[in-house]
Amino acid sequence: MQFQTVPTDAARDTPKLSLSLASTPEEVREVQRLRYKIFIENNGLSALANEEELDADEFDAHCDHLIVRDSSTLDAVGTYRVLGPSGMLKLGRCYSDGEFDLSRLAYLRGRMVEAGRACIHPDYRSGGVIMMLWAGLADYMRRNGCDYLAGCASISLTDGEENAASLYHALAKTHLSPAEYRVTPHLAFPTGEPEPRRQHQVPPLVKGYLRSGAWICGEPAWDQEFHCVDMFMLLPLANLDGRYARRYLTEKP
Repeated sequence: MQFQTVPTDAARDTPKLSLSLASTPEEVREVQRLRYKIFIENNGLSALANEEELDADEFDAHCDHLIVRDSSTLDAVGTYRVLGPSGMLKLGRCYSDGEFDLSRLAYLRGRMVEAGRACIHPDYRSGGVIMMLWAGLADYMRRNGCDYLAGCASISLTDGEENAASLYHALAKTHLSPAEYRVTPHLAFPTGEPEPRRQHQVPPLVKGYLRSGAWICGEPAWDQEFHCVDMFMLLPLANLDGRYARRYLTEKP
């Protein structure tokens, strides 16, 4: 399956962007190189460095890869990895299974898409790229007849652990899923007791999930390899806010 590539103005003062689905091994390596620069080089994760300079794992071959390009240079400036129900069936698991016990959600897998490895070049984080990626996700779900979007949203620990803990406690008050959708981390991140009035920063990816109507499905997991905290997010399409439903579900990439 391949999306049609259509140039789109992200904003009046930003470059024209286009959205497509990787269709060749070369394009997959292109997004793996972008992920490497953002996840590994920019975060100084020398333990994950490799000569190929690729962020790659066993899931990539079973996933589809959304790519946003700058139409003037054709450079890949954003990507999202998408694992559909058929890929989950072949693998027997999804990426989030490695961090969470998802047994309560087993009945959703045939109607669930897992999105991950969201990555945007630092020069293109004004909002246009993430909007195109979300529109691509919505279109992918529609094409595959899926009703749920799931994935791990990361919070960096580069600036310390307090922000991640504070953010979790704040979101647990306002965006916690119903009990039947709760998951359990294999390695829980110690969040401690909530501290009143502590300020926290919300990563853009988490913000995008929340604005669209997603839940956090329980306590966060500690990803020691990537030095971050992951929250399992679940977005039923039925929850999709009306403004975003019109934007994502009526615009075809």
